[in-house]
Amino acid sequence: MFLLGADYLSALATALTSLLSVLLLLAVSRQLWTLGWNVTRDRDNKLPLPKGSMGWPLLGETLHWMVQGSNFHASRREKYGNVFKTHLLGRPVIRVTGAENIRKILLGEHSLVSAQWPHSTRILLGFNTLANSSGELHRQRRRILARVFSHAALDSYIPSIQRAIRSRVRGWCGERAPLAVYPAAKALTFGIAIRILLGLRAADQQLDRLSSIFEQLMDNIFSLPLDIPFSGLRKGIKARNALHEYLEKAITEKLQTNSPGANPDALDFMLNSARENGKELSLQELKESAVELIFAAFSTTASASTSLVLLLLQHAQVLEKVRQELGQHGLIRNCQCNHEAAQLSQDCDCQRYLSLDTLSRLRYLDCVVKEVLRLLPPVSGGYRTALQTFELNGCQIPKGWSIIYSIRDTQETAAVYLNPDTFDPDRFGPERDESKAGRFNYLPFGGGVRSCIGKELAQVILKTLAIELSSTARWELASAAYPKMQTVPVVHPVDGLKVRFRHVDGQGNNLSTKN
Repeated sequence: MFLLGADYLSALATALTSLLSVLLLLAVSRQLWTLGWNVTRDRDNKLPLPKGSMGWPLLGETLHWMVQGSNFHASRREKYGNVFKTHLLGRPVIRVTGAENIRKILLGEHSLVSAQWPHSTRILLGFNTLANSSGELHRQRRRILARVFSHAALDSYIPSIQRAIRSRVRGWCGERAPLAVYPAAKALTFGIAIRILLGLRAADQQLDRLSSIFEQLMDNIFSLPLDIPFSGLRKGIKARNALHEYLEKAITEKLQTNSPGANPDALDFMLNSARENGKELSLQELKESAVELIFAAFSTTASASTSLVLLLLQHAQVLEKVRQELGQHGLIRNCQCNHEAAQLSQDCDCQRYLSLDTLSRLRYLDCVVKEVLRLLPPVSGGYRTALQTFELNGCQIPKGWSIIYSIRDTQETAAVYLNPDTFDPDRFGPERDESKAGRFNYLPFGGGVRSCIGKELAQVILKTLAIELSSTARWELASAAYPKMQTVPVVHPVDGLKVRFRHVDGQGNNLSTKN
């Protein structure tokens, strides 16, 4: 027994020694990892690196970021300030918050910084995209895409967008079970991106399959840069290849069958604009541009649409003011037609179509959309790489380091907004217009030469959805409490936001036939 006890104690001592050795090795390796990055600072610049932690060797703080989501940045900003360093997705990163700091970043494009998304994003979106180009190539591609989102183009999209939204809202109101708004909004915006923006023919079943493929791509767009079996990047590449296979066939068929008199869509505008600029787009460029257009019009707009439904649900007085404005402009009619029947007849009052001119006159609705995008911006920030070492907030930003500027944190903490946690569309009204206090306090679409080129399209979709819902539907929460919001890859409710919709007429009378 004594010998057995001695053996046990000896084994325990060996295990403890091994554990302590491992812990010591981890501590030393972490210190060496941090020291190694400190050495990379620009010695010709006397300013220190920003405060912060570089995490663990190779992994950095990537796992913390994936687990904590938005709380990761909030906790480190509280500890280190508006400019701090970290290590994410295999790169040293400077995280930046605050209007003046972001102003320097965004206005320094092509001189101080250059846009550079994470390696996984660049691979999955493609290198022929606007997001992944820089310098003269970026300016050329932006000129080509500008035609896609011109006023003439947007006006041509609006009737089809309104029909698609009207049909979806009708379907939502016809559901007997509670509807998960976020998945429903994604189905809506994906259909708009494929059928209206790109002008591609896709049956409902095919559209559902493509949506699942694109979701797989989106789920892995911010993955570790490891192209190995079962990795997020490998899954994303598989989804991208499947999407490209469909797009190649669909775009080729479209180019062969398009008639000169057909209503132009984004691909038509893009091809014509490229030719006017002396360039022919290859099939690969068209495929990657199509993926980027879906990326821009799909998940971010679905996120904002869901936030719109949520915030109007929580603030009945705002919804009522929207309805009053619509009534003043003749956009709410006392229609008694059966919305759950097939298609509305062409002479129905509900069939009045919108235009950019009509939308521009709805000033309060514009404030509502702005406030939704201020309080719950779909995208948390943007990515840049330092082209040279420069000073920011009393620290040096070393050449070659990645920079993430924070949209959400900046809008949440900007001192110009009174009661920033409150949903208050009147803050953008003519009597207050708090956004005038600082151009870079409000940037849901980024800013500078890389501001989102599709921002007007996103606002058209949001305003049209608000009009269709406000004029023909009522909705109520179908869960015990409002869901928590998740921020990666875009803002969305963790349970999809369960809601019951019902049809109403212009006076708010129930037209639904469901129980």
